[in-house]
Amino acid sequence: MKVPRPWTIGVGAIAVLATIVSVLAILNAVPVPKRVAEPVGEFPAIDSDEFRHLQSALLGSAATPGNRVDILENGEEIYAAKLEAIAQATESITFETFEFWGEEVGGAFAQALADAAERGVAVHAIFDYVGSVQADRDKYRQMEEAGVEVVRWREPSWYQLSRFNSRTHRKLLVVDGSLGFTGGANVGDAWQGNPESGGYRDNHYRFEGPVVAQLQNAFLLNWLNATGQLLVTTRYFPVLEAQGELDAKVINSSPREGTHRIRMMLLLAMAGARDHIRLATPYFYPDEMIMEALLEARERGVEVDLLLPAEVHYSTAFREASRNRWGPLLESGVRIHEYQPTKYHAKLYLVDDKWVSIGSANLDNHSFRLNDETNVILMNHDLAATLTAQFDRDLEQARAYELDAWEKRSLPRRLLGWLTMTIGWHL
Repeated sequence: MKVPRPWTIGVGAIAVLATIVSVLAILNAVPVPKRVAEPVGEFPAIDSDEFRHLQSALLGSAATPGNRVDILENGEEIYAAKLEAIAQATESITFETFEFWGEEVGGAFAQALADAAERGVAVHAIFDYVGSVQADRDKYRQMEEAGVEVVRWREPSWYQLSRFNSRTHRKLLVVDGSLGFTGGANVGDAWQGNPESGGYRDNHYRFEGPVVAQLQNAFLLNWLNATGQLLVTTRYFPVLEAQGELDAKVINSSPREGTHRIRMMLLLAMAGARDHIRLATPYFYPDEMIMEALLEARERGVEVDLLLPAEVHYSTAFREASRNRWGPLLESGVRIHEYQPTKYHAKLYLVDDKWVSIGSANLDNHSFRLNDETNVILMNHDLAATLTAQFDRDLEQARAYELDAWEKRSLPRRLLGWLTMTIGWHL
């Protein structure tokens, strides 16, 4: 047997030591974000001045007055409004989306953005790489040749494995710095039409007023991260006058900055609930603190309704992992409803007919700790009443999931749920 030379042993030892030191240095150089890990405890009621003050202080800024919002329901309204806004742009367009695909919808947006660039509008577009991988490359080429500045966000690579699971999930469109859109709908053919015609059930929102600058800033954060370019002229940030009477506050969440504000936003709202919590989401995988917040709300006598997709509209593995957690909720009196006509994709959070949160974030760990998300908080009784009526209409087309059905789950489904829950931090 050949005996290693002393110098080779020394080189090997140095290499191992250098590797250990490098790994420790990297681990200690990267900040570990702190998440709320204990119950919020007693908290002011959501309709009180004390709640409004604490919400502003804990989430980083006060709400901006003077805004108007229009509710856009399903693809037929959402896409028509966004394409019209793009067609009327004269100064700038900033556009960010997770999914981008489809000959009809993806093609319409690619053409609209290209047309805007050709008539001299400054157009900047961020497409999440994973979410938009289905899109025909000709669409990107079409936009780039027309002058659209295109970013394919966080292309996965073997030396940056985190990129596979950390996406931009934001849905943002800002036109001329004065008209903003956000909500749940991606850009894809599955959202076409409405539930009656087979399209996904979803919501989007059109904003006017000072809050649009905050939506623009949400786009700017990722544009700056991707390109190093700071979009600061009045082309992107004009002075915005009041357009309505709503107070609005944008909440951004980004894992790279260690901010999990949307999760904190929901924990605060649940702690402030006194009457009714209504949560609508296509993906529901609550962590321990969200579970505890919902159970504590029930102990205070708060009614809780969850509106989720039907079983056939999302993956069996995710469904069973989620459903494994439903037992304590159902036992406490939380009502779970499953929307039947088509895939339910809206994200709508309502508390006490007063507090509203709308945007891109789901109720799962992907949205809370892995994705870039943007939501908007509005505290207005009339808007809450309108969206509550919409929520109730969707409930009419949903089927209640009862505790008895949960207890009768088959053993294979239970095992699949437990197996999938082992990667629960990534669901």
